[in-house]
Amino acid sequence: MARGVTWRRVAVALVAAAVLPACTHASQSAAPRPEPAASSTTLPLRIPDRATRQLRGPLAGMPPLLDPNDIYAADRPGALSPVASRFPSRVYVPNSGSNTVDVIDPSTLKIVDHFAVGRLPQHVVPSYDLQTLWVTNDKSNSLTAVDPATGRPGRSVAVTDPYNLYFTPDGRYAIVVAEAYQRLDFRDAHTMALVQSVPVPCRGVDHMDFSADGTYAIASCEFAGTVIKVDIARRQWVDTLALPGGHGPQDVKLAPDGRVFYVADMVAGGVFGIDADTFAVLGFVRTGKGAHGLYVSRDSRYLYVSNRGEGSVSLIDTASGRVVRTWRIPGGGSPDMGGVSADGTTLWLAGRYNSEVYALDTATGRLRARIKVGRQPHGLCVYPQPGRYSLGHTGVFR
Repeated sequence: MARGVTWRRVAVALVAAAVLPACTHASQSAAPRPEPAASSTTLPLRIPDRATRQLRGPLAGMPPLLDPNDIYAADRPGALSPVASRFPSRVYVPNSGSNTVDVIDPSTLKIVDHFAVGRLPQHVVPSYDLQTLWVTNDKSNSLTAVDPATGRPGRSVAVTDPYNLYFTPDGRYAIVVAEAYQRLDFRDAHTMALVQSVPVPCRGVDHMDFSADGTYAIASCEFAGTVIKVDIARRQWVDTLALPGGHGPQDVKLAPDGRVFYVADMVAGGVFGIDADTFAVLGFVRTGKGAHGLYVSRDSRYLYVSNRGEGSVSLIDTASGRVVRTWRIPGGGSPDMGGVSADGTTLWLAGRYNSEVYALDTATGRLRARIKVGRQPHGLCVYPQPGRYSLGHTGVFR
């Protein structure tokens, strides 16, 4: 596809809900806002047959997949790389409203460190080579490096509007998601020197994930109700897809077999499936009010969906695309972003509007801990995690 291709439209008549900024440049003093009610989206999810897949790539320089039928095969319980195995297990919590990071020891469920960073820290992001954690200080236009060996902050690097941060599958570039400027900034993965700014027709560009072959990425456009496709080798936008009834797409995650991109939509109250080959909507899975973060279980069987507006987590079976169970946080909460422990037994999530962090038992859904942290905790990072390299966000490993 070439730049300038006509935007795709999905001809489905659906009730639209109002757009509400959810995961972006919120005021540091902003009070929690009610999540929007779910829309009337009804599109049964159709998982494409494996035989229809169009295998391409891989991106030059990308490490080969351990298993072409499971892109997360390197993420099994305890499978830490030699680099990551040197680091103590910690949970890093960026408090957007406090301009701080809290560090939790998961063995004691206690905060063991606390330090100041730049203004409006959004996410804590593992580097591609696993040796550094980056705090994305959105309003300070900076990244703070954290040494995972000590858990302490170090140098600060100036970058423009780092709402989020990803790394290309070949390890060559960091991609700073400059949401306010509708831009993806490709930077040197080590020095963070700017290589190329890529304008994208994407209001509220937020989250992304990469195809199994690494040749392209799909990113969500929170304020436009769309997703875009980006060619990684050519570093350019190539296509846009409208989500039927979607008005708040958030996290994006590729299914283990690489056939489907899942896109959480907080307004629709569930998850859209996008065909990874044809870039078409496959359907919709209703999960809960304020569907937000997406995380894959260590055995690749489930996709955990944090429903921020109702204090629950839904489990989607990755083979069938159906919700098989829902866990509810006792007394409610606002589960947002997070990650799965290295051994796979605990799902950690930030409680965005409750100044707390949740630790959920992945065998039962039981709340193991509720830990008070700073104001508006957001892109929580569990580190280290299994995997050979990081693609960014709060930990997308392959």
